[in-house]
Amino acid sequence: MARHPWTVADIPSQAGRRAVVTGASAGLGFETARALAGAGAAVVLAVRDPGKGERAAAAIRREHPGAELSVRRIDTASLASVRAFAEDWPDDAPIDRLVLNAGIAAVPRREESVDGFERQLATNYLGHFALTGLLLPSLSPSARVVSVASLAHRGGAIRFDDLHWRKTYGSQPAYRQSKLALLMFALELDRRLKAAGSGIASLAAHPGLAVTEVFRRGDRAGALQQGAGRIIFSLIGQSAAQGALPILYAAAAPEAERGGYYGPDGIWEARGDPKPAQIAAQALDRMAAGRLWAVSETLTGVRFAV
Repeated sequence: MARHPWTVADIPSQAGRRAVVTGASAGLGFETARALAGAGAAVVLAVRDPGKGERAAAAIRREHPGAELSVRRIDTASLASVRAFAEDWPDDAPIDRLVLNAGIAAVPRREESVDGFERQLATNYLGHFALTGLLLPSLSPSARVVSVASLAHRGGAIRFDDLHWRKTYGSQPAYRQSKLALLMFALELDRRLKAAGSGIASLAAHPGLAVTEVFRRGDRAGALQQGAGRIIFSLIGQSAAQGALPILYAAAAPEAERGGYYGPDGIWEARGDPKPAQIAAQALDRMAAGRLWAVSETLTGVRFAV
């Protein structure tokens, strides 16, 4: 259990550790990268837009002039991009913290990735599944993999008969499925790592109702950032910096447990300080998790050595 309140000041020194944070150019990813860099970690900002990534790195350096930062391109919606990122990773650079954060939400009309996957599932889940499998040999013996899930997973279901929503499409149900899949992956990954006797740990976290750019898509802004949803966020939501705390707790707190899931401690887990979070029953279904894992390996062509 986190000490109350747990803040970035409680992050132990990360000197000598290397972290990779996907989607680090803004929002939760930026705040996670900033805090880890401030604690002494060498941080790789893994971003879709290198220009935005460099601006984010410059902002972090202004606050932490000695920060060791690098920017590398990755588009988690593209398996080719994910493979290129992993193939270019140097053999002599073990990863101690892998934060799977990049994501999109509430895409109003169905879109497909370059690989023919529903875009939210591709970006939020399948790309991260593939990235983790490809980088597994580069993880240090005591590394942590942190998957950024969502409160939305509670209303999600894995549509094995139509994973890519080709028959019918709903923006929110598709988002919920993608975040449920990522949480199921995090839990299943830790079970497999533990069974293999690995010291690598898989954890998950969610930011509560954090106001970030994930829903801000111009004319295609997500429903949760429009109308009544915008009012709800302004009343009970929290900043990206506060929303990043459960992610940072999972990534760096010595007391965070492998296989753990962390979120805010306030009402509805909407805001607050890090604590163990509620996991919906469907995310704990081990048979479904095994089936999802097998399907994900087939879709991505990536097979884990665990």
